[in-house]
Amino acid sequence: MKYVLLIMLLMIGCSVSQSERAFFNGNCDRFFEDRHLTWNVHLQPGDSLLVTLCSNATTGFRWSEPAQIKNESILEQKGHTFVAPEKSMPGAAGKEEWTFDTLKKGTSVVVWEYGRPWAGGEKREWSLTATVIVD
Repeated sequence: MKYVLLIMLLMIGCSVSQSERAFFNGNCDRFFEDRHLTWNVHLQPGDSLLVTLCSNATTGFRWSEPAQIKNESILEQKGHTFVAPEKSMPGAAGKEEWTFDTLKKGTSVVVWEYGRPWAGGEKREWSLTATVIVD
């Protein structure tokens, strides 16, 4: 009886599909090399996406929030957090993280822009455009 139960549990465990998570790490060095990045990613419905971008609020610069999603029926933003810098030096850059879930098949484009949000402030100093293809 124990073996039958064990086999049934193993079969159930094997039949459950695991969702995948894709990652993008936009550290400061990447943006110093190229201020406007693009990224294409292929996912399946039910997968998730984690985007991490360099951020230094002490300079007055901010990433656009919420992320600009072109097709929200395909991709849904689930969260956005700031992660403090590892070294607690004044003026050190931290990072911002966005999480998304894919909802159904299709293509969505997500745009982030880094700038100073007030009138006359620099706009679009850095940007990331991600094309998310869910198939």
